[in-house]
Amino acid sequence: MYAIVDIAGLQFKVEAGRTIFVNRLKGEEGEKVTFDKVFLKDADGAVTIGAPTIEGAVVEATILKHVKADKVIVFKKKRRKGYKKTQGHRQYMTQIRIESV
Repeated sequence: MYAIVDIAGLQFKVEAGRTIFVNRLKGEEGEKVTFDKVFLKDADGAVTIGAPTIEGAVVEATILKHVKADKVIVFKKKRRKGYKKTQGHRQYMTQIRIESV
């Protein structure tokens, strides 16, 4: 059983028991969160598609921890001009475990 869910503005394919990283969510570690924007739900071959969402469908998850993603390097250069600039950042992420679909 899986579902396509909107979490923090992005769409994820989720299954019960899986652990995923999403953009930073509000809430403390160990707190339960629910997502009600379910676009598609597959229950053992019976596919339900929402228009645009499925009414009454909810995905429940638990916040495991707040982390930072790997560093992204941004390097800019203009050839023959002596211009080089290096920057980087780390995106804030939240690790969640899907409890039920």
